[in-house]
Amino acid sequence: MAVLRSYVSGSWRTPTDEGAPLRDAVTGEEVARFSTEGLDYAAALEYGRRSGAALRELTFHQRAALLKALGAHLNEHREELYALSARTGATLADSRIDVDGGIGTLFAYSGKGRREMPNDTVYVDGDVEGLSRGGTFVGRHVCTPLRGVAVQINAFNFPVWGPLEKFAPAFVAGMPSLIKPAPQTAYLTARLVELILESGLLPEGSLQLACAEPGDLLDHVTEQDVVAFTGSAATARRLRVHPAIVERAVRFNAEADSLNASVLGTDGDLDLFVRQLVTEMTVKAGQKCTAIRRAFVPRDRLDEVVAAARERLAKVVVGDPSVEGVRMGALVSLQQREEVRRQLKALGGEIVFGDPDRVEIAGDRAQDGAFLSPLLLLGDPERPEPHEVEAFGPVSTLLPYDTTEQVVDYAGRGRGSLVASVVTEDPAFAREIVLGAAHWHGRVLVLDRSCAKESTGHGSPMPALTHGGPGRAGGGEELGGVRAILHHMQRTAVQGSPDVLTAVTGRWTAGARRSEGVHPFRKSLAELRVGDSVTAGPRTVTAEDVAHFAEFTGDTFYAHTDEEAAAANPLFGGIVAHGYLVVSFAAGLFVAPEPGPVLANYGLENLRFLTPVKVGDSLTVTLTAKQITPRENADYGEVRWDADVVNQDGASVARYDVLTLVAKERKDR
Repeated sequence: MAVLRSYVSGSWRTPTDEGAPLRDAVTGEEVARFSTEGLDYAAALEYGRRSGAALRELTFHQRAALLKALGAHLNEHREELYALSARTGATLADSRIDVDGGIGTLFAYSGKGRREMPNDTVYVDGDVEGLSRGGTFVGRHVCTPLRGVAVQINAFNFPVWGPLEKFAPAFVAGMPSLIKPAPQTAYLTARLVELILESGLLPEGSLQLACAEPGDLLDHVTEQDVVAFTGSAATARRLRVHPAIVERAVRFNAEADSLNASVLGTDGDLDLFVRQLVTEMTVKAGQKCTAIRRAFVPRDRLDEVVAAARERLAKVVVGDPSVEGVRMGALVSLQQREEVRRQLKALGGEIVFGDPDRVEIAGDRAQDGAFLSPLLLLGDPERPEPHEVEAFGPVSTLLPYDTTEQVVDYAGRGRGSLVASVVTEDPAFAREIVLGAAHWHGRVLVLDRSCAKESTGHGSPMPALTHGGPGRAGGGEELGGVRAILHHMQRTAVQGSPDVLTAVTGRWTAGARRSEGVHPFRKSLAELRVGDSVTAGPRTVTAEDVAHFAEFTGDTFYAHTDEEAAAANPLFGGIVAHGYLVVSFAAGLFVAPEPGPVLANYGLENLRFLTPVKVGDSLTVTLTAKQITPRENADYGEVRWDADVVNQDGASVARYDVLTLVAKERKDR
């Protein structure tokens, strides 16, 4: 059987040793071999840092588009990945969670990159900060990619989703990745990487694969690298204090196993609670960092929960995933099964369902596989073991509670979890649990009948949300949404004049130079420049204007229609114009009415009315191109304009951003 290859420093490397056998979790047959040799990790990391320039040259939108194309490419190979996944002991449903979940994460980050990041290589974080009275000295935060490698050390249980969850945000950020898979399921990750590289979509150096012993890998990480780890809490603790990580302040993100909790409220739907509990026990044979390990139940509902859980667990067919009707497959290896049995003894408690030494197995070829019965225990929540010992398999413990305060305390005794869930129909009870336990949990799911049908479930982290948790769960909370992208970037405060900030950020900063001449609405996206501007006005606001707007729109708020009441208002002191009348007048002043490159106005943002406009005031508006964002796959782009409406005294009465779609080229050329 072939030894798995590594892809480092731009080429495939075949080990010279025979490697250690990796076995099919269902049949025990050898699938592949994993090298016991190390690699030249110093060279691999240096190659990634050096070749990462090609990735950094792309804009966020271009990287996001490549992720989308990669997701489509992998979609075409799902059946092959499912087949390999079955050899890890996974059922088809398990494989879909891993494979489809990983591919879906690529699409999710592609969407984030296109919608929430600029079509640029610099991300601007936050607003401009005024640092001087006159406005000539200002500051702003920018984020740029770290010039290192995102080193990911993965667990065995999600060999597709795990690597892709880490790769996607690093790639959008502009940072190359080096994947170090867990040996037990490395053959699936290796095939995944082969498919990615075969696509030819990625810039050189974007992805490396190390199917080898970790050796001195972490010795060579530098201040510009990022390390992400998924696995046991014990291993996370060891890696976190590695000398290179400590001495060089290397960014380290850990997502570790945790004693996740689920709480049934006194009014909670029993079927929802038990169905979720059994699902979390049996999906991936319970080998999930997010699985329910502690199930808290009101003491007076304990008997009915035990009975309902037994009934549902008795229907779970364990065996060969290829056999029809099988709902739970094997653990990843015989060694893992023995580890679960050992932890089960340390956990203690009364077994109310299952037998750790015996299970009926479906499928003739599966009799030597790493199978284990689902095991439901009844424990004492006052003892430390349920809150300290995790059997990483199809094992969960029922724990009774009497009061809300008590169950909040019990949930926190796990000392840090990835997720907790609450099954209740009472929003007040949900609030007490969420706010009482949130400081110990990275995510909290509240499940009731109204959301149950569409809920993704207790154990399903979503790419848009934080995936991580405090304490035992690893202390890493960077994975999730744009936050995960920014984790791979350096946030830097830039201080200087408005002109300097405009040049650095690519966004016009108030106080920077403007360029007036040809009306900017007459310019295509190719011609338009940040800072292009038009000033129009003045227009005097009359009493007839205000009265007509009130009658026409139906907005007869007293400040616009009742002189006596308006005069008594301390903010106005008399009749004032409608804010939206001011905005409408401004549009009438700055718009270029003829057909041209501006295709549509699609909204306003950050609108603030700053000074009341009274009858007789004269309004002038200045519109300035603030940000220009071409769309990669369209013949138009987005332009954000700064709109500043001032009165005859030069005081701003309204300030906002106008959003337009503008053609990339003029059609009359």
